[in-house]
Amino acid sequence: MYDDLRWFIAIAEAENLTAAADRVHSSQPTLSRFLGRLERDLGVPLFDRDGRRLVLNRFGRAYLDRARRAASQLEAGRREIEEMRAPARGAVRLAFLHSFGLGLVPDLISRFRVENPSARFTLTQDAAATVVGHVVDGDADLAIVAPRPMRTDMAWARVAEQELALVVPRDHRFSGRETIGIAEAADEEFIVMQHGYGMRRIFDEICAAHDLTPAIAFESSELATVSGLVAAGLGVGLVPVEESARHPGVELVPLAGETREIGLTWFRGRPLSDVASRFRDFVLAGSTSDG
Repeated sequence: MYDDLRWFIAIAEAENLTAAADRVHSSQPTLSRFLGRLERDLGVPLFDRDGRRLVLNRFGRAYLDRARRAASQLEAGRREIEEMRAPARGAVRLAFLHSFGLGLVPDLISRFRVENPSARFTLTQDAAATVVGHVVDGDADLAIVAPRPMRTDMAWARVAEQELALVVPRDHRFSGRETIGIAEAADEEFIVMQHGYGMRRIFDEICAAHDLTPAIAFESSELATVSGLVAAGLGVGLVPVEESARHPGVELVPLAGETREIGLTWFRGRPLSDVASRFRDFVLAGSTSDG
């Protein structure tokens, strides 16, 4: 199809079969047979013959206009496919929560770079609210956060789900339990993340859902510090099971029915670069998008 269009355009522009054949690196008899077949298929002559000169008639001019458009579209399609096949280049500006730097983010990046070794990443770690702000302000292309941003202008794709646990000292009365309900810890003092961090929002939402008003002993900006303070006997905390730093002086008791949803988010109104778009599509291919 593409060669047929290219041959017809060359004949129309050269107005001579021999000159057109030289242009498309074919032979004059081949183009002559092609043109005869095309005119039979269309049922009309496309050229007026003047010796060896071929002059487009009204049918030919109409067909040439469409042929040029079709050839342009096909060429654009070929280029797009080539770009899709080529390894991604450039940098993805990715923001994420501190806790995701232990396993989730390194795993996603390493698997993406297997097929895109030229892709680079600029990484930013911070609190959930700050991470989302980086995307909104255009300082980051994508962010991996939990929980889901409370903004309608942010798209979202679920990446993973993590169990939550109550972190307690090893000699605590809850040690050895297989699971626990948050209401059972209503009289405990809690060590929590500061406002603006994803785990603080999750903690507040869980307590509100169970009509609890917990006593807050300390607020921290690091999950590892939460576990350290718990190990010192200063309270209990709420942490994700998979990403938590395991302090030797604490025990994790799974929290019944409570999880945190992790997702990839980006700003709806801003186009992504080619490499950022490819990384987003790579992550979405292994997740369930609902944004």
